[in-house]
Amino acid sequence: MKNLFKYAAAQWKSMLAIIIILFVQAYCDLSLPAYTSDIVNVGIQQGGIEDQIPETISVEEMDRLLLFVPQDDQQTVTDAYEKDDSTYEMEVYVLKDSAADDEEEMEELEDILQGPMMLTAGFESDSDMTRQIEDQIKSNLPPQMTGEDMDIFDIMAMMPQEQRDTLVREMESQMDELPDSILEQAAVSYVRSAYENVGIDMDRMQTDYLLSTGGKMAALAFLGMAASVAVGFLASRVGASTGRNLRSRVFRKVVDFSNNEFDHFSTASLITRSTNDIQQIQLLTVMLLRIVLYAPILAIGGIFQVFQTNVSMSWIIALAVVLIALVILVLFLVAMPKFKILQTLVDKVNLVMREILTGLPVIRAFSTEKHEEERFDAANMELTKTNLFVNRAMTFMMPVMMLVMNGVSVLIMWTGAHGIDNGQMQVGDMMAFIQYTMQIIMGFLMLCMLSIMLPRAAVAADRVEEVLQSKTVIHDPEQSKAFDESEKGLLHFEHVSFRYPGAEENVLHDITFTAKPGQTTAIIGSTGSGKSTLVNLIPRFYDVTEGSITLDGVDIREVSQHDLRERLGYVPQKGLLFSGDIASNIMFGNPDGSEEDMVEAAEIAQATEFIEAKPDRYESHIAQGGSNVSGGQKQRLSIARAIAKHPEVFIFDDSFSALDFKTDVTLRKALKERTKNSTVLIVAQRISTILNAEQIIVLDEGHVAGMGTHRELLETCEVYQQIAASQLSEAELNAGRTGNTDGERKKADQKADAGNEPAGNAGTDGKEAVSHA
Repeated sequence: MKNLFKYAAAQWKSMLAIIIILFVQAYCDLSLPAYTSDIVNVGIQQGGIEDQIPETISVEEMDRLLLFVPQDDQQTVTDAYEKDDSTYEMEVYVLKDSAADDEEEMEELEDILQGPMMLTAGFESDSDMTRQIEDQIKSNLPPQMTGEDMDIFDIMAMMPQEQRDTLVREMESQMDELPDSILEQAAVSYVRSAYENVGIDMDRMQTDYLLSTGGKMAALAFLGMAASVAVGFLASRVGASTGRNLRSRVFRKVVDFSNNEFDHFSTASLITRSTNDIQQIQLLTVMLLRIVLYAPILAIGGIFQVFQTNVSMSWIIALAVVLIALVILVLFLVAMPKFKILQTLVDKVNLVMREILTGLPVIRAFSTEKHEEERFDAANMELTKTNLFVNRAMTFMMPVMMLVMNGVSVLIMWTGAHGIDNGQMQVGDMMAFIQYTMQIIMGFLMLCMLSIMLPRAAVAADRVEEVLQSKTVIHDPEQSKAFDESEKGLLHFEHVSFRYPGAEENVLHDITFTAKPGQTTAIIGSTGSGKSTLVNLIPRFYDVTEGSITLDGVDIREVSQHDLRERLGYVPQKGLLFSGDIASNIMFGNPDGSEEDMVEAAEIAQATEFIEAKPDRYESHIAQGGSNVSGGQKQRLSIARAIAKHPEVFIFDDSFSALDFKTDVTLRKALKERTKNSTVLIVAQRISTILNAEQIIVLDEGHVAGMGTHRELLETCEVYQQIAASQLSEAELNAGRTGNTDGERKKADQKADAGNEPAGNAGTDGKEAVSHA
């Protein structure tokens, strides 16, 4: 989880804006149920009457009302009103603006007038409760005060103030057991009758209230929608930016990897981490900002509103939360192990698919399609079963959550119906409570749905972090040195030994030699003798274990990798081309070079023949990996790429193996002329390629078995003698011993030019090729 938030934290400004907008959205969503309750309670049931004390009341009605107000409170009531005889046909009292705007004063008036308004309304409507009170009062009064023309209001007006206050307190004590909702409804009923008495249009008041409240709800709904759209937009931008930054960081990190890191992370795994894993992080980042941050705001706000609405049913929410928490816990315990292996299985499928697609020609040649299909099906089925398990867990979760939500709704209605029947709450309050409860449950439900994605994304984040935090074995020094221009091109190996990381034995043992400018140093040996490993140490694909390698008199570990590789022209054993055209591949290492450089490099590499034959020549398309050119053409373009760079040191790692005999001979002649001021290292399998090298190093199981010219090695090195005997004819061996190699090579070249040498034979069997020549 910390990695997920760490990746998104770079966009903190957008995240802060999202949080602010989420509070606005939550305010809108949480306000709507309250307005729904007001429409039902106030707009429909109360006819649009919002307050429980009248804003306008006739003088006659006020006088009646004050009869049931204790003397201590009468002054408070009269101070809150003022007379108005100009607006209505009768003289009325109007609530002062100062009192209407003061919440504390309004609450005080409600406490004072609720009981008197209920008694007044009851005596006016002759309700059962007030009839009993009236009969009880009359029974305790003398006959002259209870005449037929005398009503309760006349009787109360005739009473002394102290007696009336005592009687009012007794009547209020009888109403103490009544629920607050009944007192409130009675007060609203009294206010309605008071308004009707002064001629206020109650239908219009109700319509105005409904339109006003409905308009506020519509405005809040549109504001909430706008906030939701804004959050979605910003969250998508944060997610996309996070994904872009992560892909860039992973790419830059992987580009800086040495071969050691590539040995640790497979290509298929790096592709999965750069694509699928980052996509999981990007998707979850959006979900985190839109749901994880919003869910607690909504849930906490909903709980607060619930306690404002009705505390007696809050236990229902606690029950729902406990049930949801149990479902999430079970889900995590069951599904979490599967999430941890899901991305590894994606790696495996990618690996198998990549191997099959890369090796498709070999698979077809050996008719092993069935075996490879079974191999892919096994990896695919394992991934499918894991995905199905995860999806079934989510499918199981949704019905359970809906059951909890619907069950809670039924429980609220059941409990709320009893509360309404007992006068403890109103219908609108119950509706608002249901909506608030659903919002709270939805908050937890969103978190629960996110729990399906969270473990997988957390694993993906850990995998990406593993790449980003991996220690690169080869790195630049803190203080880079500059090359000595006076020793330009001088390459020296000084007691170099090397072993691969984690290996127990050295691959190379105590290698010492010097390669000079203008000379060709060839490296030959049996398969696995360490030839490619040796030349891979020069560009620092690996670092030496012991000893040192110097170029231009400076240890290559003391200069930056960029400066080092700028002086090298490297041609790998396997020709690799990039998608684009021929020109971009030749000028890959020298993008600022001229067209003359490009054409010259192609001519030296003997590539102009097939380039000129193409309709678009140097602009001809090259497919990914160079799949639309042959192996020999790829090698020639790779050689041209190194030549066009004009390096100090050329490194050819068995780069002539795919060339036919004629092309090989012609290319080496042209290359000899071009590299007369450069240091040339050639790794070769064929002795015919390195006959004229000034220095040949023979490797045998990582040791230097011999070093010298072709002639010297034929006399002194047993390993070289065995290699030569397997590749050269007896005539060439004798020519080599007598120093007449050049004459024999010229004859072979002439026969090759005459077309007697079939293309490609020299690469497959050197001895037979030379015999033909």
